[in-house]
Amino acid sequence: MNDIILRQNVIDELEFEPSIDGAHIGVTAENGVVTLSGHVKTYAEKNKIADVVCRVKGVRGIAQEIEVRPRGEHRTADDEIAKRALSVIRWNTVIPEGAVLVKAQNGVVTLTGKVEWNYQKIAAAEAVRGLSGVIDVFNHIEVQPRVTAYDVKKRIEDALKRVAEVEAKSIVVDVDGFGKVKLEGNVKAWSERMAVVRAAWSAPGVKIVDDRIVVV
Repeated sequence: MNDIILRQNVIDELEFEPSIDGAHIGVTAENGVVTLSGHVKTYAEKNKIADVVCRVKGVRGIAQEIEVRPRGEHRTADDEIAKRALSVIRWNTVIPEGAVLVKAQNGVVTLTGKVEWNYQKIAAAEAVRGLSGVIDVFNHIEVQPRVTAYDVKKRIEDALKRVAEVEAKSIVVDVDGFGKVKLEGNVKAWSERMAVVRAAWSAPGVKIVDDRIVVV
């Protein structure tokens, strides 16, 4: 697929998605890498746009250059953003109580702390990114491993065997003793690559995923 067709397919997909407004979004494509520019009203919408682009066939990478410009002249104060963030995290049952710390500065929320699972780290960011006044989220929460490298490797390999669209034999999984997972191999589509990455993150104790998978 050439870049002209890919760019148009991305534009069409953005227009098709009812939950976002693509009127102020610019799209370029080069060698399968899509660059997004322009501005949106919320951080949640910025992330939604990236999710939509990822599902377009032929997309091999995304460069996010979209700005968040909150509607209106009066922005939510940082202390109010922090209070709301702590509240929604506290109400999220998958996040351990007291495990996450929140800092807000000029609309940018920084999350720190320690959790056992990566899905808990993701849940914290998901909880706050839709709050009014938030323009960006830095997720610095640490995942504390409680299993051996062998256990992590086996769990990932077993998970890959259960993913229908992935040929598990084409993926090489390497795990060190510090929670870092390296993925290598070839897949046929971006969606397959993301499925492999999700399987890697699903294992307990994974702190870093070094994704070296190639879409061919």
